[in-house]
Amino acid sequence: MWKTAIIALRATVVTLIVTGIAYPILITGLAQVLFPGRANGSLVQTSKGEIVGSELIGQAFKNPGYFHSRPSAAGDNGYDAANSDGSNLGPTSKKLRGRIIADTQRLTAQNPEARGPVPIDLVTASGSGLDPDISPEASLWQAPRIARARQVDPERVRQVVESHIEGRQIGILGEPRVNVLLLDLALDRQFGRMY
Repeated sequence: MWKTAIIALRATVVTLIVTGIAYPILITGLAQVLFPGRANGSLVQTSKGEIVGSELIGQAFKNPGYFHSRPSAAGDNGYDAANSDGSNLGPTSKKLRGRIIADTQRLTAQNPEARGPVPIDLVTASGSGLDPDISPEASLWQAPRIARARQVDPERVRQVVESHIEGRQIGILGEPRVNVLLLDLALDRQFGRMY
């Protein structure tokens, strides 16, 4: 019996060292060497070196001179990276319907020059509540508000949006998208920062 217990204990210690210590250190080291930006959270910096967020985590932008992200149910006030969560409201939920109607009315009032209906991704949250991207249509729909707030020609804002559209990954996965944080930083570089 003691012989079996010692063998089991040795197997446990070896497995712990290999899978709990050596493997994570090896993978972390490789990631730091091969992909340091991604391994450290894909942090985004301003031209002055100030960290303003991550490419991978959505944020709330309320200023009318910036593009707004999708709604978020992550955390009490949304966009809480430590509390990634969807709303879990289904398509028959009266609460979801009421929120979408209220968001649609708010967005329509904030974007009076926008053409067409409010794009669906501006009124529906992602599964994680932290999606950093919106569709090109949602970006272009907001462009007139941005142009008015920044007092620039709408065509210039449209050009900034179009230059930040990311295509499908490897040509087939996902949909075209625009990273809201990177787009807003591009606006600041092009037209100056808004406070």
